[in-house]
Formats: sequence, structure tokens, C-alpha cells
Amino acid sequence: MEDNKYNQEVMEEESSIDFGKIFKDLLRHKTLYYKVLPLAFVLAAIYALSLPNFYQCTVKLAPELGASAKSGGSLASLASSFGVNLGGAQAGADAITPMLYPDLMNSVDFKTSLFPVKVTRKDDNKTITYYDYLMNEQKTPWWSKGMKAFFGLFSSAPEPVEGEKVDPFQLTKEQTDIVKAINKNVVCDVDKKTFVITINVTDQDPLICATLADSVKTRLQKFITDYRTSKARVDLEYNKKLYGEAKARYEQARNKYAAFSDSHRDVSSQSAQTRQSDLQNEMNMQQQIYQQVVAQLQQAEMKVQQETPAFTTFQSATVPVLKAGPKRAQMCLIFLFLAFLGTTAYILYKEDDLKPLLGLS
Repeated sequence: MEDNKYNQEVMEEESSIDFGKIFKDLLRHKTLYYKVLPLAFVLAAIYALSLPNFYQCTVKLAPELGASAKSGGSLASLASSFGVNLGGAQAGADAITPMLYPDLMNSVDFKTSLFPVKVTRKDDNKTITYYDYLMNEQKTPWWSKGMKAFFGLFSSAPEPVEGEKVDPFQLTKEQTDIVKAINKNVVCDVDKKTFVITINVTDQDPLICATLADSVKTRLQKFITDYRTSKARVDLEYNKKLYGEAKARYEQARNKYAAFSDSHRDVSSQSAQTRQSDLQNEMNMQQQIYQQVVAQLQQAEMKVQQETPAFTTFQSATVPVLKAGPKRAQMCLIFLFLAFLGTTAYILYKEDDLKPLLGLS
């Protein structure tokens, strides 16, 4: 009994919505659609055409992990498949793991290191720095230019940048704006399972897009290599110093022995023979030390080579042929759809058809 009563109430509520009246009301205001939709299309076209084209370049590479990272790689990969990150599995070999590379690239030091990169636009042969390109050669919509000119009336003159000298500790306002632009243009991502590094670069010029992607990859590789080999290179420099000192002492002892032997060739006194024997022993001792240092130097050089990581590049930088955006046709369709919904809602509100649709009394 109660179910029948409930069904009857539902049917009465549904019958209160007169779809025929709604359709007639929409048809009666069809001229409004003829006005709004073309206007929305024109506005959407103006907006879409004002946006500059941009291109994207993607680079993918994977660094060689340290010894302890390799030993724990299988366990870390298994754990990551369940959403667990065993950072200690690979942190034993390197303090900076691949998962920290995006944070490295987002640092101010790394971004400002891209300022002096030389870039050349595809349409001309003019070579400028990436900083100057972002500062003076970027295309912007007309409303951005108007807003910049308007607010420029109330702001002071820009601070000049002296050459390419940049202090990451204290950036100027213009330099800070360029860093923010680079943050949007250069994005780094690392796969948690495979540790594949993906570098995405977005720019308005296809040649500069590929040039910067390759430069970012090279600089990231250099930083990783310098970090992984830092201790080995310190040891190498120390062994080079010992090598120079040992070689000098050995040559000095050898020259003394040779000079004494030449000057006392015909002398048979016991004191001369004793002196010659002492010089020979000194020379032999310095020679042994010198040979040991040479062996240590060779081991230090091999250690640097061993610690230098190898990088596997899965996708190199390539000049994009097709633009990545903006998607102007999609923008126009979205504008038209929103205009249609807004116009329909206005008509239903004007004809008092919204209340039945929303279930309001």
C-alpha cells in the first residue's frame, strides 16, 4: 500500500514536468540562439587566434644506478608496484636518487643555469641567450600586452641585468619572472618503477624547444656525473699530487747518484764506496715509492671511470614538426557549448520552467 502511494507521488511529480511546454518555450526564443551562438563563436575565435602557438619536445633517459641500488632494485621495484617506496634500497649508493631529480631541476640554481644557454629561432639565424629570448622575444595575447602596459604606468623602470651575471641568492624581479616561466616550460618526471627520467620542454619556437630539451638533458647528466664521481675525483687529485712529489724525489735521488758515480769513477776509497751505496739505496727506495704511487694513481683513474654513470637515452631531442597547441577548434566548441547551456538556462528561468526541472515547488 505504501509502495503504491510512493509510486503515485513519483508519477505525479514526473507529470508535473511539461516537456512539451519547455520545447515550445525554447523554440519561441530561437532567435536568441541565433544571436548568442554566432557571437560566442566570434569571441571564441578571437580568443583562440590571439593565443600563440607552442610546441613540445620530450626526452627520455635512464641513469645507471649505484651498486647498492642495483642489489635492492628488484625489491624496490616490487614494493613500488604496491605503492610503497623503499627509498633506502637505492639510497645506500647515492644520496641523490632519481626520485629527487625533479626537485633538482626545480631548484633556482638549475633554472638560472639555463639563462646563458644560446638558442636560435627557426625563422632566422639570430642567436641570443635563453634569458633574452624569454624576456624580449615571447609572443603574448593582446590583452596581456594591454595589462602590462597599464600596470607599467604605476611601476618603476626594470632593473638592468649586467651581462649574464646572476646571483641565485638575490634575484631581480625580472629574473624571478623568467625563473617562473622556465618552471612552466621545463618539466621533469621520474617513473617510480623504472626510474626513467622524462623531460618535457614547451616553447613557442620548435627549434628552441628541441635545443633547450637537449641542453637540460646534458646539464642534468653533467650534474649527476659530477656528484657520483666527486669523491673519486678528489682522491684522484690527491694521488696526482703524491705522484708529482714522488717523481720529483725519485729524479732528485737518481740525479745525485748519477752525479756522484760520474765524479768518483776512479776513486776506490771506502768512504766513497759507502757514499755511493747510500745514494743507490736512496734511489732504489724512492723508485719503489714512485712505482707504488704510479699504481695508486692508475687505480684512482680507474675508480673515476668506474663511478662515472652511463646514461641510456630512450628518446632524444627532436625538433617538433606539428604544434602541440593551442587547440583552437576544441576551444570554439567549448565556448559554443557553454553559450548554448547558458542561453537555455536563461530561457527556462525566464519562462519559469526551471522549478519543475529542479524539483522545486
